[in-house]
Amino acid sequence: MTSQFFRTVAELENLGEASLQTGPFGTQLKASEYVDEGIPVINVRNIGFGDVRKEDLEYLNEAKAEKLHQHRLRKGDIVFGRKGAVERHALIDESVDGWIQGSDCLRLRINSQDVCERYLSHYLKTQAHQDWMQALCSFGATMSSLNQDIVRRISFPAPPIEVQRKIAATLTAYDELIENNQRRIALLEKMAEEIYREWFVRMRFPGHEKVKVIKGVPEGWQRTKVATLTSYLKRGVAPQYDDLAEGIAINQKCIRDGKLDLNFARRQSRDVPADRQVRFGDVLVNSTGEGTLGRVAQVLVPLSNCIVDSHVTIVRPKPDVPIHYFGMTLKAWEVHFITMGRGATNQTELAPSVIGGVEITVPSKPLQEAFESHAEPLFAQITHLRDQNVRLVRTRDLLLPRLISGKLSVENLDIQFPPGMEDRP
Repeated sequence: MTSQFFRTVAELENLGEASLQTGPFGTQLKASEYVDEGIPVINVRNIGFGDVRKEDLEYLNEAKAEKLHQHRLRKGDIVFGRKGAVERHALIDESVDGWIQGSDCLRLRINSQDVCERYLSHYLKTQAHQDWMQALCSFGATMSSLNQDIVRRISFPAPPIEVQRKIAATLTAYDELIENNQRRIALLEKMAEEIYREWFVRMRFPGHEKVKVIKGVPEGWQRTKVATLTSYLKRGVAPQYDDLAEGIAINQKCIRDGKLDLNFARRQSRDVPADRQVRFGDVLVNSTGEGTLGRVAQVLVPLSNCIVDSHVTIVRPKPDVPIHYFGMTLKAWEVHFITMGRGATNQTELAPSVIGGVEITVPSKPLQEAFESHAEPLFAQITHLRDQNVRLVRTRDLLLPRLISGKLSVENLDIQFPPGMEDRP
């Protein structure tokens, strides 16, 4: 690509090659009309960076969905969030075709032979575009807000359609490798969880048929408190935030869905003793706040110069306690931790003493070690796959602006289109 030719959504709309649709008004879709299962509705929380987040979905019955037929989504649609997440979007694929756009969403539908929706979706993921959207949508407002006029102003480089498709295919190949690794990670996590539940919840551990049960507990097991298994059980400290610092502070946002997401961590410069820094195997528990209280995640990646803030508690196992057994035991208690906070509604706290005082049934040491021998290889594979994904994301994100800008040309390359790209989008 030797030169850049730009098009706007407004131009496509004027040519009849694009249309915009704001989500249903509150009078058209009321909260009371949601049901437990049916046709899913995509709300702003379900919009990712080019993908649909399928957790916490809401549903409509078929009759109501039919009344909102003009808000039905099709493969190739691009959905934006209208409030608070304007830099994000979702490209609708076949797995969500026919779902309903929510009231806080805005839909862009392309009907042009000269624009590849998947290519446009990748352009919308560039940092330059996201910064532009944030600047326009945040002007003079406390919360970013998106409307049709702003979407019409979106301008994007539009090389020939075959070049667009080649760029999209190149980047999509990375996306599919990343997604495949995510599926493998989920399967490995499920395997470890199933072994844990089989042995320590259903009590069908190896040799259980020959073990006597005494007062409801298998012989060799014991009732004890979490604190007896820990070498460190304390809340974090107030960080000194500094975007240029090398240190990292983990906060409540980093702990969700049983996992640790460091994308939400912040740089900090406070110097703290080594024992207050996060270590491999530590279990982190959110200890304040409505909606996040009691969430649990285990640190299963090496970290250095990393702390948790004062809203998070570090629960560190003793050296002789198997790491994965300990982590999965506390994760199993998450549903209880969520209800164990004390204090006012907006200041509920889960004190370290409450966490440490939880009484659990601990299996024999040989059985703990036997479980660890099964779990450790599974988590080693998970770590390897996550490392692979970090490298894939880094490479893809380096390629993205160079491909979109034309600095890296694909015009003369023979590119294999991944499944799903033989047809539009």
